[in-house]
Amino acid sequence: MLKNNDIETIVLGMGCFWGAERFLNNLKGVITTETGYAGGDDLQANYNKVLQLEKEITHTNCAEINHSEVVKVTFNPEEISLTELLIHFWQKHNPTQGNRQGNDIGSNYRSVIYTNNDNQIAIANQTKKTYQAALDLAGFPLITTEISILRNYIPAEEFHQAYLQKNPNGYCGLGGTGVIYPVDFLLVFYTQENCSQCKLFELDIANHWQAPISLVKNSKQEESNKELKYKLTSFPTIILFKGQQEIDRFSGYDGRAKTFWQWLGKHILTREQSIIAFQKGTERAGTGQHLFEKNEGDFNDPISGELLFKSSDKYDSGSGWPSFFDAHEGALTFHTDITHGMERVEIRSASSGIHLGHVFEDGPAPTKKRFCVNGNVLTFSRKEV
Repeated sequence: MLKNNDIETIVLGMGCFWGAERFLNNLKGVITTETGYAGGDDLQANYNKVLQLEKEITHTNCAEINHSEVVKVTFNPEEISLTELLIHFWQKHNPTQGNRQGNDIGSNYRSVIYTNNDNQIAIANQTKKTYQAALDLAGFPLITTEISILRNYIPAEEFHQAYLQKNPNGYCGLGGTGVIYPVDFLLVFYTQENCSQCKLFELDIANHWQAPISLVKNSKQEESNKELKYKLTSFPTIILFKGQQEIDRFSGYDGRAKTFWQWLGKHILTREQSIIAFQKGTERAGTGQHLFEKNEGDFNDPISGELLFKSSDKYDSGSGWPSFFDAHEGALTFHTDITHGMERVEIRSASSGIHLGHVFEDGPAPTKKRFCVNGNVLTFSRKEV
């Protein structure tokens, strides 16, 4: 029998809570579900009050925050991890619609993830970032999902509990974008004993994870529900999965972060990116990504996700490559390059060590520098409005 410390809870809003409750309750590893209201100011909310407040918000200058219709999910993390649960969450509704979901319009139908601790917030934000990248490729706008610590949760009326089980022909407006969540992920195993290398990996890498692939932690190596090719012999062991298949593993960590990032990069970069990143290749002028990117946001390392350049420092140099007159502090390292009969200054990412391009002294004020970068080894994240 499961004890309280073996289970987790999280509160999710996906529009009308009838369909969301039925969908989430049917997932393997979910123990119980309960519909409710959360995230608003009213401490004694009920269905009629939520609908009435929405009318006041819409037609007056009411400053109160309305509750979202939500489902409180209690689950066994050994059967379904929070990351896996949130993958289902992202795929089963449209998280880009703001105060609506399908034909249901109002702030009470907004997409939300209400968490119990900072670790759940970190996982939620990481899965959001991963899914946003997939939505970007499909032409969808930014995710509007509210992610915060749970406040003012109130169970819904008995009438709304398991509603579609009681009323099989009842309304269900639940529907996703059709965009599949990228399923590649890293599973990290830590020994339960004192492990200095595990602590070092946490400090150097895991605690500020921003890479474009999910990182799932598992300290109970004998209880993983993933089938491993080999026994675990050293810790930490970081295993790359594509779907349910183990692809490769990185065993142990001695503090050389670039070694880890380059191992990961060889698996997640395209062939074209790898030639630039690891062989100091150069894309043809005018052919790379982000050359004409004008949105406000950040340009990041494609492996570690670390910030390299800001859009406010980008300018059109006419060179055919994305150019910046400044870089994020500490983001780059500089190296003498005497190839091709020239002496230039090569720039690499300080986090992963990959080749980015070169810096020249012919840029605009105030720095007079031109960071000339291969666009194919940059990722771009738009600033959320």
